[in-house]
Amino acid sequence: MTKFKQLAISLVLASAAVAAPAMADTKIGFVNTERLLREAPLSIAAQKKLEREFASRDQELQKLAKQARDLQAQLDKDGVTMSDSERKNKERDLGNLNRDLQRQGREFREDLNLRRNEELGQIQERARKSIQDIARTEKYDLIIEQAVFVDPKSDITDRVMKALGGK
Repeated sequence: MTKFKQLAISLVLASAAVAAPAMADTKIGFVNTERLLREAPLSIAAQKKLEREFASRDQELQKLAKQARDLQAQLDKDGVTMSDSERKNKERDLGNLNRDLQRQGREFREDLNLRRNEELGQIQERARKSIQDIARTEKYDLIIEQAVFVDPKSDITDRVMKALGGK
């Protein structure tokens, strides 16, 4: 072993020896934000609110899709017996209907995602405030949101949900 490697190992061991007592007094908590955003009553209420808000547009899209399917079925069934101009008109109508359906579907998804992100942002802000309040009152040194392993006694997700007004 070279002198440099020996020195590096000595420094790592010395750092660990110094940090170990400090880590023993550190209180660490964990919040499962995915579970929080999926199961918290606030999140569930926001999801239901979005469903109600976008229900009429969703029904309109489904109606438009049914019209397109019906027109396609009519063309498939009666296309060979139709006159050329009638078939071309129906095909043009079907093309226009499909373009409208795609455009409205894209606008629907964009609007829904925008609103979902707004609601999610509000929930995250309230959750962050609740987490900070819990950290201060229970004297946590560190609260993390992602980890490879978490001891269940460090998981404070249920307390955060309760602070948000549920479970």
